[in-house]
Amino acid sequence: MAKRFFWLATILLSSVFILWIFTYSGKVSEADVLYEKDFLDNYRIYAIPLPESLNFAGEAVPLDRYYVKEQFDRELLINSYWQSQTIQFFKRANRWFPVFEPILKQYNIPDDFKYLALIESGLMNAVSPAGATGFWQILEGTGKDLGLEINEFVDERYNVEKATVAACKYLLKSKEEYGSWTLAAAAYNMGNRGIQRQIERQKVQSYYDLHLNEETSRYVFRILAMKVIFENPQKAGFYYRETDLYPPLDYKTISVDSTISCLVDFAQQNNTTYRELRLLNPWLRQYELPNKKGKAYEIKVPL
Repeated sequence: MAKRFFWLATILLSSVFILWIFTYSGKVSEADVLYEKDFLDNYRIYAIPLPESLNFAGEAVPLDRYYVKEQFDRELLINSYWQSQTIQFFKRANRWFPVFEPILKQYNIPDDFKYLALIESGLMNAVSPAGATGFWQILEGTGKDLGLEINEFVDERYNVEKATVAACKYLLKSKEEYGSWTLAAAAYNMGNRGIQRQIERQKVQSYYDLHLNEETSRYVFRILAMKVIFENPQKAGFYYRETDLYPPLDYKTISVDSTISCLVDFAQQNNTTYRELRLLNPWLRQYELPNKKGKAYEIKVPL
């Protein structure tokens, strides 16, 4: 009886095993095998080649130090393989870098600082948890100190040209204080007092010698990564056509020195919509523009 039970059990288990093999084999079709082979033959993730030398605003980056090289490598990999974000950066930069560049040049700020705005905001009118606002991520108090009008109706941190001028003034002050564009960039993130405190505590004069918080220790390397990618996009794997990029905005400017009681009506009078008016003038924050002091505002409207 036991022998008979043993053989029955063996036959049953064998049948289940054979059934499992045929079932599994049925799931792995020839198309699946070819797909897996094609994936393994063609899918590749490469390390990005690093430049032999690098500078920020004309100041050498000490890539011979292993921790400097590895920090830069990290940011280069992140921005090279975060393709959806970086390709949008290329698209937006085509519109906005031509706005930044002449202002930076006017104030004798190195051209590399346009990448600071890029990593600060992605060239979008973002607002940080701390309240830093606009392309250049300027805090309210700092903005007012730098001459920007900021109130319920007007916030010039959203005015790209004026915010760029304000950023230039801040950077010039930092450069004068530290004698280094690299430290000026770090101070833009951490604040002048924060950077000065660390310089005094650690008794060093170089950004690359300072032990800083995570955000500021990555900050300049993020700028450098975008600089390297933008200067040679194809080396980082980015390809695009000129038609893929966002063109400069097409508008004319109207000077207004009186109150506008209804910006919706003002927009319609100028053959546009309130939405497009706000897109061209994000510094307008409400549906009206009080102007008791008769200040001259430059308002952009579509051609």
